[in-house]
Amino acid sequence: METKWASLVSYGLTVQALTDFLPLDETLSVSTVRTNALAVAQRCEAERGEEQMSFIEGCPRDWGHLPILDGPLTVGIDGGYVRDWDEKKRQFEVIVGKSILAFKREDEEDVPSSKCFGFVQTIDPKPKRRLFELMQSQGLQMNQQLTFLADGGDTVRDLQLYLSPEAEHLLDWCHVSMRLTVLQQTAKGLPDKIRDDEEDYPLRDPVVQELERLKWFLWHGNVYKALQVVPSVEMDLDAAVATSRDHTARKLLKAVEEFHTYIENNQGFIPNYGERYRNGERISTGFVESTVHQVISKRFCKKQQMQWTKRAAHLLLQMRVKTLNHELATVVRRWYPHFPVQPGEARAA
Repeated sequence: METKWASLVSYGLTVQALTDFLPLDETLSVSTVRTNALAVAQRCEAERGEEQMSFIEGCPRDWGHLPILDGPLTVGIDGGYVRDWDEKKRQFEVIVGKSILAFKREDEEDVPSSKCFGFVQTIDPKPKRRLFELMQSQGLQMNQQLTFLADGGDTVRDLQLYLSPEAEHLLDWCHVSMRLTVLQQTAKGLPDKIRDDEEDYPLRDPVVQELERLKWFLWHGNVYKALQVVPSVEMDLDAAVATSRDHTARKLLKAVEEFHTYIENNQGFIPNYGERYRNGERISTGFVESTVHQVISKRFCKKQQMQWTKRAAHLLLQMRVKTLNHELATVVRRWYPHFPVQPGEARAA
């Protein structure tokens, strides 16, 4: 109960709840609850298997003889930020994700349809093992369809590789669209024309039109054409900066150059979003946004000014996701076989 409540509410509220509900002779303190909760998390972390570069196992010839599959898995990965204790004015990134099983066979009712995970990527030594074991708990097989949706960051891009031979890796359209929307809004602040050698050249309308073409090409998965449009926009903005020294043009030029690098780095993960959308397939990590709120914001950020060390945040995250995934009681029961089973708990575990 101590660990479960500490993963859901603040350590102070956990102390109050335990004092009110349990007839304890000894006085609990916030530091005791914190130490105990992190010790449980550390014990769970010590049980995790070794990290590997690749988790693809067996021979392709044998994958076709595996049992009938459950539905395809979809894994969405995103990030959130937590206040840093060591560097007071900064935040550090927390990777959060959710794995959803499309459907399951009737004889496997105990397999959970969705699970979440989270970790502090700068200190976690086994991020790939963590994700693989989570998907294994949902019945992952080597011949099962698997789709990863991520924001295109370097850390996330490396995390999802070599986990399954049937994996499909996609760049989240939501992040692409948000970046393009910012570029288009900034472009509306450009001057209508620029003057060069006593001649006026249009600037705003051509740039806005090119950005609209860029969005259209990316929506239809035409990365080749998209990468031809971006240099054209950069040339127009570069000329505007050289002649008029416009602040908006300089700001937009920097943003377009960053977007150019972003698309080049992720060009292998850009599908035909329009076709997938018409077929009812996922194209964005919208379902992960609620998971980020559930895993991080409710416990670490919103309505709180508390700052966290990376280690403490990482360990508490492990207890929080186990509680949200209904796995904490199963872990405790593995350590203490006589731990009682609550009504309806065995099925959830």
